[in-house]
Amino acid sequence: MPASAAPRRTGRTPARPFAGVIDVILVQDPVPFPFAGSVSRAYAEAGWTWVYRDLCPDLISAEGVANGNFLAKDLEVVLPDILTRMKDALAAAAGDQEKDRRLRAALGSTEARDALPAIMMALRSRALLAKAQAFGKAVNAIGEDGALGVALQSMPLKDPALASLLFHAALGHIANPTRLITTIIKLSGNATEVAVIRMGFSPVVDAILAHAQNQIHILQPMGAFADIDLVCRSLERFHRLVRSLTGYIEFARGSRWAMVLSAITKQVSDRIEPRLRDVVADLNQAMRRGREGSDRLDNDRILAAINGVYLLATIRECRDSLALNALFEQAWSQIGQALEVHLQRNLDLIRQHPADAVIGARLDAGIKMAEVRFNPEYAETLKRARAAAERRS
Repeated sequence: MPASAAPRRTGRTPARPFAGVIDVILVQDPVPFPFAGSVSRAYAEAGWTWVYRDLCPDLISAEGVANGNFLAKDLEVVLPDILTRMKDALAAAAGDQEKDRRLRAALGSTEARDALPAIMMALRSRALLAKAQAFGKAVNAIGEDGALGVALQSMPLKDPALASLLFHAALGHIANPTRLITTIIKLSGNATEVAVIRMGFSPVVDAILAHAQNQIHILQPMGAFADIDLVCRSLERFHRLVRSLTGYIEFARGSRWAMVLSAITKQVSDRIEPRLRDVVADLNQAMRRGREGSDRLDNDRILAAINGVYLLATIRECRDSLALNALFEQAWSQIGQALEVHLQRNLDLIRQHPADAVIGARLDAGIKMAEVRFNPEYAETLKRARAAAERRS
């Protein structure tokens, strides 16, 4: 069964599987490439439903879970029993094909069943996950590379499964992943993929790739009402994560890491490309005066145009991590030309109709976009030109 079948089968899906205890290692679909340090939220939700509905109904109130009243402190009380039952159920399924089939059916997919060991390890290591997050925050304040190297080597590198969970938990709080990679390269004595693997730092690279992949779901709602600030922050984060790898590590041709980088770069680019193609059209429709009847401001078009210019500016900063160079250069040039034409037209119109609120609002939006596309100085020049036009009128 497909991965999407897991939450659909369980009906009412709880918002926070396992009372939020393992949220830090959960990733959102789409998850085309699994990593040892993270678990798809869909699989965690399927596992949690199986636990409280089928495995431990005497320990966990299904009604309390549905109402959001079953909290982390409540889970803590019964967690030892839960882990014991999960372990026994997995052991029984491993030795009996029929029980394994029933377990997969209860969870909704083979992939959800395969995620159970990672979920159990995360539950056992919940205290370490909290420390890993603190480690991630502390990394931002470590100024010396030597001290950062010592901190990295304090992680359980000889236990790759646990290290993967901890690095994934930590990375969400690390502002500059490039520092991690440059320090790892120094410790490895070489920038090659083989050297990094030999020193036991594979979990770090896996965590960076998993977090980069986890930006994809944010880029899906790209309509006029998308949260453009969230989209731009996600793109910037994706860029920092990807550049920390491609800018420093020498990946072997055809390796899994190289393949994953190529694939997620394409997926992110494919999600942005349609929006990029609409930017110039949105600007033209937003800034053009109505030709028939009374002039009317189209707030939706204005919002789409402003969002598009902000997105373009972000792509300009992140284009080294995207496969959009030709399309971006075309859109960037065309938006600049179109914006200058519309600004001049609206300045001429405001001279003729200084009290027209629609023209004034359209011109304000154009000046805001000019500040993003060109620079603040140019926007200030336009504001002065508008003020002068209104005074002369």
